[in-house]
This record gives sequence, C-alpha cells and structure tokens, in this order.
Amino acid sequence: MVNKKTIERALVPVGAGLVACLAGCSNLDVLDPKGSVGVAEKSLINTATMAMLIVVVPVIVMILVFAWRYRASNRSATYAPDWAHSTAIETVVWTVPTLIILFLGILTWNTTHELDPYRPIESAVKPIKVEVVALDWKWLFIYPELGVASVNQLAFPVGTPVDFKVTSDSVMNSFFIPQLGSQIYAMAGMQTQLHLIADHAGDYAGISANFSGKGFSDMKFRALAVTPAQFDAWVEKVKASPRRLDMNEYNSVAQPSEKEPVGYFSTVDPKVFTNIIAKYNNGNVLDLQNSNCRTRG
Repeated sequence: MVNKKTIERALVPVGAGLVACLAGCSNLDVLDPKGSVGVAEKSLINTATMAMLIVVVPVIVMILVFAWRYRASNRSATYAPDWAHSTAIETVVWTVPTLIILFLGILTWNTTHELDPYRPIESAVKPIKVEVVALDWKWLFIYPELGVASVNQLAFPVGTPVDFKVTSDSVMNSFFIPQLGSQIYAMAGMQTQLHLIADHAGDYAGISANFSGKGFSDMKFRALAVTPAQFDAWVEKVKASPRRLDMNEYNSVAQPSEKEPVGYFSTVDPKVFTNIIAKYNNGNVLDLQNSNCRTRG
C-alpha cells in the first residue's frame, strides 16, 4: 500500500506547479489595460464571464448539494426510481442558457463593431501614423510622416491615437501590445490596419502572438508611451543615427536574426513599406479592409 509520506512527496511538484501557474497570473497584461481599447475589451471579458457564471456557479453548487443530499447513508432522502420528467426543471435549464446566449450574442455583435480594428479612434488630437513590418524575428517600425524608423522599439505620445498599417515580409505573424488591447494579423503581400491609444504613460510589452519559427520566442519589442516632449526627444535621438533605411539596407535588415537589439534609422525611403507589399502582388498593394482576416483579440 502507498503510505502517507509517499503521497506527500508526489504532491510537492504538483503544488509547486500550481503555485507557479498562479504566480504567472500577475503577468496577464491584457487584464491590466492602459488604453481605451484595452479597457473596453477587459469590460467585455468580465461581462461575458459573469454572464456565463450564472450557469456555472449554480451547477457546481447543485452537484455538491445533490451528492450530499442523496448519499447512500441518507435514508431520509426521497427515493424515486421511476422519476422521468419535470416541466419546471426543463423550463429553467432551457430558458436560462437561451437568455444568456441571446445576451452574449447581442453584446458580441455590438462590441465587435465598436472595437473594429479598422475604426479610427475619435480624438481631438491628430493621430500619428506608423507602418509595421513583421520580419524573422523582429519588428520594423516606420514613421512615414517623420521619415524615421526603428527596430524592436515603438514610441508614441501618450493620449495620441496611433494609426498602424501592418504587413509581413515573412510568414504570418500577429502584432500585439496586450496592455493597449488588440492584435492584428501581419501577412505577406497584404496590409491590415489597427488603431490604438495609450491613456497612461508607460513602457509596454509588444509581442508576436502567432508562432513563426525558431526565433518566435524572442520576437518582442517595447512600446513606449511618453509625453510629447519625450517623444520629440526620442525622434531627435533616432534622427542622430548614421543608418539610413533604403531598399538595399532594408534587404540586410530583413535577413533572419534572433534577439535583435533596438536599432534606429535617421532617414527612410518613403517607398519601403509599399515596396514590401507590392513585391508579392505584381506591384499592387492589397488592403484587407473588408476581409475576415483582421481581428481584435
């Protein structure tokens, strides 16, 4: 027979694993939003969860109550071996889930349109435009209005909408800044859009949310939401870089690399982004404005 000490030893790694999993919950950035889009998505998650718990919690409670009430040792419990139907029970078990599904359907429909990634964020502040290119295994950010670019570092003023145009010059990826709330697919030869805003200054994690090969785990970047003055200083720092991003330099940057350090380009050929897309489409640029390939997550 297995003794008590053997059981305790077996449970130690299980308990350690559970503790580690619970500790990781503090790193769920998507549940600590710092922008209006992320706040709206967190509200949707919470509302949907609470609606589903209306079914889940009573079921769990009833399982425990029934197990206790109709245990073998309880001789006072009603014994009805021929029981087969209850109109009241049938009404409850069908009506409640139906109402919840209807509620969730309406909620999802409304929020899907309100949080459409192609829908610009309403603001009195002029948005900043950023072109995003997913590479192996790094991110390239081009600021077409400023004529600068960076690798694995994204900066923008806090409280300013950011209009992203996203593509890939490699396999499919997913551009995601969890605390700002959304992800959008990056696909070769295609251009998707995303609109985000940071309501609080901070240094936020950016990742690829779609597996893309051996360097995927290190395909990360930092999103810096800073004051306008700090953003201007960042732009000046980038403009001081000796590197220039033309197509020849881009071809070098696009070569596969892992754990790529932050890099800056003081000038950018304005055709780089469109050239990246067009080379997959016989010189055309495809925008997935009406495609199901775009998603908020």
